[in-house]
This record gives sequence, structure tokens and C-alpha cells, in this order.
Amino acid sequence: MKFIHTGDWHLGKLVHGLYMTGDQRHILDQFIGLVAEEQPDAVVIAGDLYDRSVPPVEAVELLDEILFRINVELNTPIVAIAGNHDSAERLSFGSSWYRHNHFYLTGKLTDRPQPIHINGVNFHLVPYAEPGTVRYLYDDASVHTHQDAMKRVIGKIEESLNPNEPNVLVGHAFVQGGETCDSERLLSVGGSGSVSADLFDAFSYTALGHLHSPDAIRHEKVKYSGSLMKYSFSEAKQRKAVSIIEMSDNGTFKARSHTLDPRQDMREIAGHLEELLDPSFYEKEKTDDYLKITLLDDGALIDPIGKLRQVYPNVLHLERKIEAADKKEKHNMIFAREEKKSELELFEQFYQEMTTAEFTREKREAIASVIDDVLKEEGGK
Repeated sequence: MKFIHTGDWHLGKLVHGLYMTGDQRHILDQFIGLVAEEQPDAVVIAGDLYDRSVPPVEAVELLDEILFRINVELNTPIVAIAGNHDSAERLSFGSSWYRHNHFYLTGKLTDRPQPIHINGVNFHLVPYAEPGTVRYLYDDASVHTHQDAMKRVIGKIEESLNPNEPNVLVGHAFVQGGETCDSERLLSVGGSGSVSADLFDAFSYTALGHLHSPDAIRHEKVKYSGSLMKYSFSEAKQRKAVSIIEMSDNGTFKARSHTLDPRQDMREIAGHLEELLDPSFYEKEKTDDYLKITLLDDGALIDPIGKLRQVYPNVLHLERKIEAADKKEKHNMIFAREEKKSELELFEQFYQEMTTAEFTREKREAIASVIDDVLKEEGGK
């Protein structure tokens, strides 16, 4: 049985004020060609089909067209789930009758998950859900973190799991140890948004979405497909690919990746302004790529962005190396100063950031008394 694992399409993505819909269409046309060539038994999309819960019209139309071409024109089953960027309710529309054409789209988590059987493989669909949703759905007050939630959902799946057949979990989660980038939305703060890889031990293969690099984690059976395209300059050095999985009847599999070529790459370059505007330099460059340019010049410059865009029309971000260094130094100085503040000074700073009310002398004295009592208690232990 062969399936293609992809995810994190983020249709309707806006990058530095530029809608990426045309670039996404270019990539997805290649993806359609790959599906036609490989003729898989299924295409798996592991969440974040859209970039926002209310996507622009062009994104909706593009998704509709692409899914029709895969599912109807190429007669290929689709297995898809909602990610944290999607609206679970909107993606759930029509799912009951989509199934008649082997289009299995799960937007909302259910308390009785049923696997999708395709050519001897069971696909278990686990769309993104907040811990509070899982806590309410299963009436389980012990669910507080994403780890708790995923453990509870998988426990429910395992109640009817057939270990004698290949089982594939399709999910959207942040696995502990995964490498993140700027274009991924945090699931929560303080580490409570991550899940451990061992939760997926019962499955032959876990097809995940959320992290944008296919190399985000190194695990034998738990895999990210990565995003179709680069969506921030923190992804500039990432490879972008989809995974082609060929699974045997016993659940073992062979995986290979297929790289998709963007119409315009997202890259970072650095140099002095004069050097970057020299034909001997830029004639060797693909000048219409999406660029972040770091200028190494020390002195004042007149309209550097205007001059650069005459050669590089898609400069999305420009910075000076000296400004970046100054910013880092300023941050370090502020951090160093704050490290030397007393407990009372730190609380006053926190109070002023959280409220517009005055931090009066009475409040200061009251807090100082509380801090003093705590310090004395800790010192006596």
C-alpha cells in the first residue's frame, strides 16, 4: 500500500505583506503531477490546509480545485485533518457525504473515533484539539496539557485497535525535541503544548503536521512531512518535500521524499550595498527570489531599499548588520540591568506592565512586607 504524506499547506498565507497564493498554486500543480505519476492508494494531509480559520476567497477556491483534481480527476482517496490554523467547524462541512467518494476529511475530534480502511491499512484521524476540548469531550478532569489530551485520545483509539494490521495515525502536534521556526504558531506556552513520541508506539507510522521541516525530528516511525513551501526566513535553509510511504502488510514501510521546486525561493544574502548592486555579483543570482538582505556597510546610506529593489524586486526584509548587533547588545544590557533588580523592583515593573493603576506607597509597603516574610521563611528552611 502506498500513500503520500503531506501537510501544512497554509493556503492564503501572507508573508511580509505578500499573499503566497500564486506560489502555492505553482507548488500544488507539481504535487498534482507527482500524484498522477506515483498513483498512490491515498494522499494524507496532516492539517493546516489553510493559514487562518477564515481564509481569503482565493485560498478557498484553490483548495477546492486541488482536492477535486486529486480526488475526482485522479480518483485518489484523500485522508485529511484540521490543524491548529484551520477552523474545525468549517472543514467539517460536507464530510459525511465526502466519504462516498473516498474523501475522508475530519475537522472535529469525536469521542468515538473510527479508522478509515484503505487497502489493508487503518488510518486513525486525530485533528488538532485544545486540551479543554478533549477534557470536555471525554468528561475527563485530568486532561490539562496537550500530552494529557493526546494520551487520552490515543487510549480511546487503542480500545479497538487491531494490532495485526498496519495502523497509521494522522495528527497535528508538536513532538518534544522537534525543531521549530518562526512561521509555526505556538500551541501553548511553557512546554505544555508538546507531546512525547512514545505516545505513538502502537502505530506502524505516525503522519504528523505542524512543524515545517521534514527533518524536525529523527524518529523511526514518527514523521513530519514539513510544509510545502518556505513561509519565513527562519526556514530559508530547510529542505521542502513530501514523503512517499510504501507499507507492507506487516506494518513495515519504506519512505522516500520528493522535493518540490518553488517558483521563487526564499533566501538570505549579505554584503555591502555596492557589492550587491555590482552586475558581476547579481548576474550569478536568481534576483527575483524572496530575499532577506543584510547590509554590512557602516556609514549612512541613501535609499538602500529603493536601489536594491531595482535589481532584486522581491526584497521582503532589509537590515543593517550594525543595527542587528546594536539591538542584541541593547537587549543584553536591559537583561543585565533587570538581573540586578530587587524582588520589589521586579514586581513593580510587572505591575506597571499588567495594569494602568498607580503603584502607590501603600501597595509598595504591603508587597514589601509579603516579600520580606517569604524571604525570611526561605532563609529559615
